[in-house]
Amino acid sequence: MDNDPTTYPELDTEQVKKTIESINEAIKDKQVDKKIKQKLNYAKRNWPQNMAKYKEQEKTMGDRNSFSKTDPDATFMRMKDDHMRNGQLKAGYNWQISTSNQYIVNYDIFHNPTDTLTLPDHLNAYKELYNQSPNVVVADAGYGSEQNYEYLEKEEVEAFVKYNYFHKEQKAKGKIKPKDVFKPEHLYYDEQSDYFICPMGQKMIKLYETHKKTTSGYQQTYSVYQAQNCQGCPLRGACHKSKHPREMHINWNLKRYKDKARKKLLSDQGVCHRSQRPVDVEAVFGNIKQNKKFTRFMLRGKDNVLIEAGLIALAHNLAKMGRN
Repeated sequence: MDNDPTTYPELDTEQVKKTIESINEAIKDKQVDKKIKQKLNYAKRNWPQNMAKYKEQEKTMGDRNSFSKTDPDATFMRMKDDHMRNGQLKAGYNWQISTSNQYIVNYDIFHNPTDTLTLPDHLNAYKELYNQSPNVVVADAGYGSEQNYEYLEKEEVEAFVKYNYFHKEQKAKGKIKPKDVFKPEHLYYDEQSDYFICPMGQKMIKLYETHKKTTSGYQQTYSVYQAQNCQGCPLRGACHKSKHPREMHINWNLKRYKDKARKKLLSDQGVCHRSQRPVDVEAVFGNIKQNKKFTRFMLRGKDNVLIEAGLIALAHNLAKMGRN
C-alpha cells in the first residue's frame, strides 16, 4: 500500500473521480462507519461537477476577485452613494471620463473597483480616438502609482497627478510628530555612500535589492537597508518592534516620481490645475447623478453598459452646447 498521500499540482474532475473510486474499492470489504460511506457518496455525486463549475467561474472572473451572477461582466464594488449609508458591496462598473471645460472628451468602462489600474488603458483609448496623447493630465490621488507615473513619463504627458498622502504632507509641513522622526524621509541619507543614519547616529547600510509585483503585474524594485546593531538602543521601542535590527525597504524610483509630482503640484501652474480639476470633472458627475438623476446603469453586460455610458455622455455634451 502507498502510505504517502497522493498529490496533484492541479486537480481535475477525472482525478477526483478516480480517487473516490479507489477509496471505495479499498473499503468495500471492510467495516466502515456509515457516515464515511455517506460522505464518499456525497463527494462522488457533487465534487466533480462542482469543480467544473468552479473552473468556469474562475474563467469568467479572470483577474477580478468577484463577479455578479446576474451580470458576469460586473464586479462587486463598495458604492459611495449607498442609500442605506452602510457601504455595502454591490455589482457595478467603474465609469471613467476625461473632461475639458466640462465637456466629456473620452469615457470608458472598467471592471476594476479602484482607479489606479484604469489610467493607462483610459489614456490609450484617448490616444486611439484622437490620434495623439493629451498635452496635460490632471488627476487625484487615486491615480498616483509608480506604474502610472512611468506611463505618463514615457508618453511625454505633462502630468499633475497627486499621490497618496500628498494633502497630508502639506498639512503636516514643518510639524513633525515625535514618532515621525523614525520614518525614512526624516532620516539623514548619504547619497554618495548610500546609507542612512538613524536617530541614535547608527548607520543603516544597503544589504540588497528585492523585487515585488503589484496586482497588475508591474514589477517594483526596493532597496533594503539594515541597522548594524539595535541591541540595547534606548529608542528601540519607539523605532521598531522587530526582534532583529531594523530594516527599511525604499522604492527609489517611486520616490523620484513623487518628488517630481510634488514639485509640479506645488508650482503656480499645478495649483491652478488642482483648483480647476474638481470644477471640471466633479461637476460633470454631479450634473449627471444629481441633476439628471442618473445613479445606476439600466443595462447588463459591459458592451451594453458602454453604449449606455456613451449615450449619457452625448446627452450631457449636447445639453451643455445648447446652454452656451
